[in-house]
Amino acid sequence: MKVFRDPIALQQELRALPESIGFVPTMGALHLGHRTLIDEARRDSDIVVVSIFVNPAQFLAGEDLQSYPRKEEADRRICELSGVDYLFYPDVEAMYGSDEVWVSAPDVRGFILEGYSRPGHFDGVLTVVLKLFNIVAPTRAYFGKKDAQQLALIEQMAENFFLHVDIVAVDTVRDSDGLALSSRNVYLSDVERREALKIASALKHAGKMMAQGVRDATRLKQEMQHIMASLEVEYIAFLNREFHHIDQVEIGNTIVLIAARVGDTRLIDNMQL
Repeated sequence: MKVFRDPIALQQELRALPESIGFVPTMGALHLGHRTLIDEARRDSDIVVVSIFVNPAQFLAGEDLQSYPRKEEADRRICELSGVDYLFYPDVEAMYGSDEVWVSAPDVRGFILEGYSRPGHFDGVLTVVLKLFNIVAPTRAYFGKKDAQQLALIEQMAENFFLHVDIVAVDTVRDSDGLALSSRNVYLSDVERREALKIASALKHAGKMMAQGVRDATRLKQEMQHIMASLEVEYIAFLNREFHHIDQVEIGNTIVLIAARVGDTRLIDNMQL
C-alpha cells in the first residue's frame, strides 16, 4: 500500500494508471461500515483508493471538529489488511487555500433536514468531495446509505457537473444490537448506547406497521416518537426519493430519516423502502 499526503503527487500517479479505480472517501476512525465500502470497491475495481481527511469545512461552530476521533495508525493497518492500494492522508493546508472557490448545496434538497439543522454543512461536504474526485479521478466512488441526504446530494452533484464517476450506494452496516455503525458511536457511554438503540427500534417498528398496511406518515411518526420519547429527537421525516415530504408511504419510493441526540452525541439513521 502506498501512502500519499500530497494531492498533486497522488493525482499524477493515479492518472498514469490504465486500470479502473474504486474510491472510498472517509474521515477516518474506520469501522466495519468503512471496511464494507472498501470490500465493495475491491470487488468492482482494479485499484482501490481510500482517503482519510477530517474536513473542517463541514463542521459548524461548536461541533466536534477538535474531538472527532482520529486513529491514524489503526486506520492505516485496517487499510493494509483490507487490500487498499493507495491511502490518501492530506492535511488541511494541502486541501484548502485562503480564498477558495466554493460549491453550494442546492436550494431545496440542501436546506432541509441536515441542511436546516447544520447550515453550510453540505457546502463543505460537496466542496471536499469534488476536490477528492478531481484528485483521484475514480471510476466508481462508494458511499454508505446511512448518510442518505449526503448521498443524494453527491449523486446530484455528479449529475449536475457531468462528473465522470459512478456513485455506488452501499447498505448501512449495523452492529449486532442493531445500532447503525458510526465513528461517533465511540462517544456513547454504555447507558447512552442502550438509549441509542431506540432509534433503530423506532425504524424497525415503523417497518412492521408498514408491512401490516399502515401508510399514514403522521400515524407512523407518532409511534416512532413514542418509542424515542426519552431522546432529544431533532426530526423524523418521511420523504420520497426526490426528497419531497410525503403524507402517505409509497413502497419503493420512501425514505424515513431520523436525527436525534443521545446525551451530547448526535446520531442519524434511516430506512429506505
